[in-house]
Amino acid sequence: MLDQQLWELCELQLAALGLELDDLQVSGRGPRLLRVTVDRRGGVDVQTLADASRALSRRLDEVDPFDGPYSLEVTSPGLERSLRRARHYVKSIGRDVTVNTNVEVEGARHHRGVLEAVGEDGFVIAVDGVPRRIAFGQVRGAKTRFEWKKQPKSARKPG
Repeated sequence: MLDQQLWELCELQLAALGLELDDLQVSGRGPRLLRVTVDRRGGVDVQTLADASRALSRRLDEVDPFDGPYSLEVTSPGLERSLRRARHYVKSIGRDVTVNTNVEVEGARHHRGVLEAVGEDGFVIAVDGVPRRIAFGQVRGAKTRFEWKKQPKSARKPG
């Protein structure tokens, strides 16, 4: 089954549960792995992921998309999410990101800053407050960053 057909099948099934299909990846040569990432406003919890997994599993069993065995993994984007599609970037405007490029952009291949804007061909991040334009075709890998901050002792609840 083609990726586009899988995308459409999963998207319809998840929409019925009030979920958005955020990403879909197929990997492996022997037993295949179908990784489906779901999201919705406010995020998803473990029970929602379990419900989505059962619904997708039933539907996929009906259409049998692969020649041979496969595994289904249903997950959420998480706090530090990979940016693989243009809409991932759009959803992450205003967040801290790290981007690795396959060519030097303004003298560097590693860029860390705040994602400011997304366009048709690329995006702008502020690296140390200076805007840096990076084309999607230059990206080797990108993800959002989440920094855990320790609460000062005075703000902690007595234990």
